[in-house]
Amino acid sequence: MANIKSAKKRISVISKKTLINRRVKNSLRVILKNFYKALETGDLSTAKDKLALAEKKLMQAAAKGTIHKNTASRKVGRMTRAYNKAKAEE
Repeated sequence: MANIKSAKKRISVISKKTLINRRVKNSLRVILKNFYKALETGDLSTAKDKLALAEKKLMQAAAKGTIHKNTASRKVGRMTRAYNKAKAEE
């Protein structure tokens, strides 16, 4: 347990940030899952909307520092590649 006032404050700030980051990451997982589910069912119009939403949310999370910029870019690239592949196969 921290004794110094600033250390006590850091503990509370970190716990708040952890909750925020956890909530953002969980919502990202749901968004990505919805995109891949739309691709599996072959609903490309929905998948396109989900892709745009996922890209926006990933970049926002990267800008806030919740996830790394390269991680966000990699995920967007993989999703775009999967969408383009499904679109070409149709």
